[in-house]
Amino acid sequence: MQRPLGHTGFSLFPVAFGCGPVSGLLTVDANAAQQTLQRATIAQALDRGIDWFDTAAGYGAGWSESNLGRVLTELDPRHNVRVATKVRLTPDDADDFPAAIERSLRQSLDRLRRPRVTLLQLHNSITQTAGSLPTSVAIDDVLRPGGILDGLERVRHKGLVDLIGLTGLGEPEALQSAIGTGRFQTIQLPINPLLLACPPTHASPVGEVAVQSLVPLCADLGMGVFGIRVFAGGALLLAPPSPYTHVTRFFTLESYQRDLEWAKTWGAGRPPGVSLPQFTIGAVLQHPGVSAAIVGFGQPGEVGEAAGVTRLPGLVVTK
Repeated sequence: MQRPLGHTGFSLFPVAFGCGPVSGLLTVDANAAQQTLQRATIAQALDRGIDWFDTAAGYGAGWSESNLGRVLTELDPRHNVRVATKVRLTPDDADDFPAAIERSLRQSLDRLRRPRVTLLQLHNSITQTAGSLPTSVAIDDVLRPGGILDGLERVRHKGLVDLIGLTGLGEPEALQSAIGTGRFQTIQLPINPLLLACPPTHASPVGEVAVQSLVPLCADLGMGVFGIRVFAGGALLLAPPSPYTHVTRFFTLESYQRDLEWAKTWGAGRPPGVSLPQFTIGAVLQHPGVSAAIVGFGQPGEVGEAAGVTRLPGLVVTK
């Protein structure tokens, strides 16, 4: 089963493999046993049709890309795999954003052992003023000539990436300005049943944005939309908070505890035989405009369960 990634011309399995710090599978300097688990989990994903892997230079200080690159080098020949990675810029990069973007990307490609990636995403939040939220860059720096967007397009024109995209965190007006250019092909947004039922307020955590307004805008422009944080850091699965939840500046322990209270009633109405992860992923995939849900996996069994969502009648709308 494949779903279109907006109007990009790409399609993908509706569940993508998240290689970030919540599961922690790939973000470590892996010993032999961990490498075996990494290989088994990714092999299960490939066997179940999952063909999109989302990583970042900052996940595990590069270990996510290195581990993913090693395993895919061993397993990729059997499969058509697409890899997405990200670049996070610092104030020191402001003098020459395009050079910093290309430098970061080439380092990522070395770790991934690939000559190009399908998607490169800006990993910074976007705000009106740089630094007003964690890691945020100013919208003017994104849009100005010789700025961040020009730098992303430069590596695409060089053939190092097929698509460029955003991690949709920051201030709504700044994000709308970036999206409205029509020059980004994809975006990742926190989308889960709680955020769909209870829109964020001004008091919401930094990483929560108004998906109700942003997703339709993205759909109108033909952008591919990835849902991230679909389990609200594990809260919607009634799981303990991950170690990452205790240190992240974007999705805090306080927000996890808030979500956990809501989650105690979330899965009560799911159909017989439908697991809580499947029910939750299915709710995200039914949202108009969402191309795929990015899910972090820690072991092969989790992959099989999530991939099974495509067989559940009424949960997934095929586009």
